[in-house]
Amino acid sequence: MPHHPSHPKFPIQEGIMARCSPPLLRRFFCCAAKSSSNTATAGQKKKNIVFLGSPQVAASVLDTLLAASSAPDSAFQVAAVVTQPPAAKNRGRKLLPSAVAQLALDRGFPGDLIFTPERAGEESFLSDLKEVRPELCITAAYGNILPQRFLDIPPCGTVNMHPSLLPLYRGAAPVQRALQDGVTETGVSLAYTVRALDAGPVIAYERFSVDDFIKAPELLAILFNIGSKLLLDELPSVLDGSAKQKAKPQDDSKVTLAPKMNSDESWLTFDQDAKLLHNKVRAFAEWPGTRTKLQLVNQNGEPDVLDIKVISTKVSASCDKSGDENEVLFSGNSLLIPCNGSTWLEVLELQLPGKKVTTARDFWNGLRGRKLLKSQ
Repeated sequence: MPHHPSHPKFPIQEGIMARCSPPLLRRFFCCAAKSSSNTATAGQKKKNIVFLGSPQVAASVLDTLLAASSAPDSAFQVAAVVTQPPAAKNRGRKLLPSAVAQLALDRGFPGDLIFTPERAGEESFLSDLKEVRPELCITAAYGNILPQRFLDIPPCGTVNMHPSLLPLYRGAAPVQRALQDGVTETGVSLAYTVRALDAGPVIAYERFSVDDFIKAPELLAILFNIGSKLLLDELPSVLDGSAKQKAKPQDDSKVTLAPKMNSDESWLTFDQDAKLLHNKVRAFAEWPGTRTKLQLVNQNGEPDVLDIKVISTKVSASCDKSGDENEVLFSGNSLLIPCNGSTWLEVLELQLPGKKVTTARDFWNGLRGRKLLKSQ
């Protein structure tokens, strides 16, 4: 149960759709209001919502909003979409739209109402946003700081979907940092956006139990899915203004932070407890990933260093094999790496540079009896 406490032009296929001019925007919303007036609740025209988001998890939220807005009794319509500019992806380095922009285009959303400013404070963008006349803005993993000039535009405010139980894990990586800490419970919050980071009053939240094996990408998708349903439940009160009265200020004495991850954090060192390392593997899945160096003893008894990406792990309190203090063993389907406190990290899947992900068993078989050591 939920709880209440001049921006870049957007490329379309092979061509470029020019930025929408204010007169065109006015014509669009005149037509939109006319077409929706016969179907909106109690004969009233639908209220304009602007959605801001960028990655795939945010695209799922937009999809939910677009589907709900198309219902005959919907009180709102998605009037514009704001997302990060197209970026170079993969080895081809071709500029590709964000997942949110692609979803909007796939759903037939007008390309000239997909705004892609480099910064949300650009004058041309703010001018176009005012022309849209949004009652409410909704953000979900947008990725840009919203200045006060933006926040002053929608009369119903800006509501952010944040995948944590605020005030816990404010910041850029709430799911990853929660998993890294080994939490057994997290959740998703809907909160009004203020200038301070993730510090606005909380409209509603929902809890979610976390097991020992879920990884960050899966948990992120689950929380945004829960958040989408929560958002639809809360939208009526947000649009009629009553949510502002029931929203609860955050307790600043309980704030924890979730700073952005960086690639320097990806290394695993086995002087830590295996549980800490396992949680890091779960948290850093997808990006930046977790890496370690192992030593493969060659035929001359000399070590060759292997740079390994660790994909899937679990924790063992004991080992049924015996070996040297730094020796990596194999049992069942796992590499067994000795860690601090007589604990063992079981590696189930791994990846060598330039290779596909492989099982620990296939990797071990490829060693052909050569000894494997953890790096000192």
